[in-house]
Amino acid sequence: MKPHNPRKRGPPAPDNPVALPLPGFVADREEAAARVERLLRYQFRDRALLEEALTHQSFTDGGAAVASYQRLEFVGDAALGLAFSNFLFLTNPTLGPGALSTLRAANISTEKLARVAVRHDLYPLLRRNCPRLDLLVGQFIESVKQEPEDDLGTVPFGGNIVKAPKVLADIVEAITAAVYVDCKFDLEKLWKVTRWLFEPIITAETIDEQPVTALHELCQKHGKVAQFKTWQKGGMTVVNVFVSGELVGIGSSGQKVIAKLNAARDALGKLVGGANQQVLTTRVGNGLGDEIGELRECKQKLNEQCIRKHWPKPIFKLEKENGPAHERKFVCSVQVETQRGTFVTIGDPISRVKDAENSAAQKMLEVLLKL
Repeated sequence: MKPHNPRKRGPPAPDNPVALPLPGFVADREEAAARVERLLRYQFRDRALLEEALTHQSFTDGGAAVASYQRLEFVGDAALGLAFSNFLFLTNPTLGPGALSTLRAANISTEKLARVAVRHDLYPLLRRNCPRLDLLVGQFIESVKQEPEDDLGTVPFGGNIVKAPKVLADIVEAITAAVYVDCKFDLEKLWKVTRWLFEPIITAETIDEQPVTALHELCQKHGKVAQFKTWQKGGMTVVNVFVSGELVGIGSSGQKVIAKLNAARDALGKLVGGANQQVLTTRVGNGLGDEIGELRECKQKLNEQCIRKHWPKPIFKLEKENGPAHERKFVCSVQVETQRGTFVTIGDPISRVKDAENSAAQKMLEVLLKL
């Protein structure tokens, strides 16, 4: 590929060279539009819609602002959601609204649509001027190439250690909207033109065998209970899974249902032949006897570690109280924010709040040792 010519419209090369190859750019806009039309087997009445769909907000023409895909992406997100709603409703007559919502979310998640963009090599068609974006997309593309070939179009969420850049999903939604507007908002026509892009479509049989249900069934076999704790962080939903007070799975997503699925799948991987499989066979500690003496130093040790690492101070929270007044048990959690993410652990039920906090701190120290 020839070096980028700054006089042509397209992304400039980054200032610092990187090991990963950067995505290319199709400077010939007629060729870019023709590629999309060949891909869709659809000829646009108004090609200006397609050029708008292939323009990032970072791009300018001689310093002047140019219409970007943002408006089309807004319409495409809604049109794609409705098209999949119709399809899933008609092809799954026995599924309830919850299962249908999960299937729709999986099929139009950022992760799934980003893989659609990678599979069909759409990013080089985008006009942009954002070297940082090129680096992020390049990292994602290279990481996807290391996965099994079948995963490229089927992984709906959390299948990659490199987060899927939203711009890739935006391109798919913007192109979808361009077709939708061009065919006079004919939803049936839109589905006929674009459906095959999303193949293989995720079905009730292929959605990772419902990891939440599988996790609960696995825990029940061993007399355990899986608990999910959810909170919001930076516009993302984060879910932690606990079994016997041990943190065994973490998941995140912009959508709560997908974050929970991510966390359940992560937990299953660690409980079945993974690092945390012993959680299913060990007894839950009661926090009595000599253990209390050891626990009472854990909160202090955790605070000291956070200070050394320049992390925010741990946040302790009383989760619940159980038992009659004369045999009260307290369960506490602790949250620690590190450079690698936010972690939460839940302690064992103990008769004193301070000891319950130390129990949570002990489990957090164990988690941090594994980082």
